[in-house]
Amino acid sequence: MLRPVLLALLALPGVAHAEFAVCNQSFDVVNVAVGQDVGGEMQTEGWWTIGPNQCANVIKDELTSRYIYIYAQDVFGQPILNGTTTMCVDPRKFTIRGIADCWRWGHIAAGFIEVDTQKTQRWSLFLSPPPGG
Repeated sequence: MLRPVLLALLALPGVAHAEFAVCNQSFDVVNVAVGQDVGGEMQTEGWWTIGPNQCANVIKDELTSRYIYIYAQDVFGQPILNGTTTMCVDPRKFTIRGIADCWRWGHIAAGFIEVDTQKTQRWSLFLSPPPGG
C-alpha cells in the first residue's frame, strides 16, 4: 500500500467555498483531522474521509490563524504524515478543545504537521504518493 506524503502547499485564491482544503492525490483513501486556534484555545476536529483524486474542505471559514495543523491516517488507522505537534484525536467523529493530556480525557495523542498559511485567507494542501511509489 502506498503511503501519501506531503507534496506541496499552495495558496489558491480562486477556490470556491473552501478556505482550507486537503486534496488527496494518492491512490489510497485517507482520513484527515485538523487543528487550529479557536478563541485562544487549540481545537482539533475530524474526520474527513478523502478518496483518491478528491479534495475535502476541512475549514470552510476564512482563515484567521497563520498556522493550521493536519493529521492524516490510512483506513487502517496508521499515520501517513510525520507530524511533530502533538494534539488529540478520537477513533470516531470528534471536536476536542485543548491538546494537553489526551490520554487523561480518553483521547489519542497524534502527531500533526504544522502548515504555515503565510496569513493568506485560502489554502490547499496536497497529499501525494512518494516518488517512485
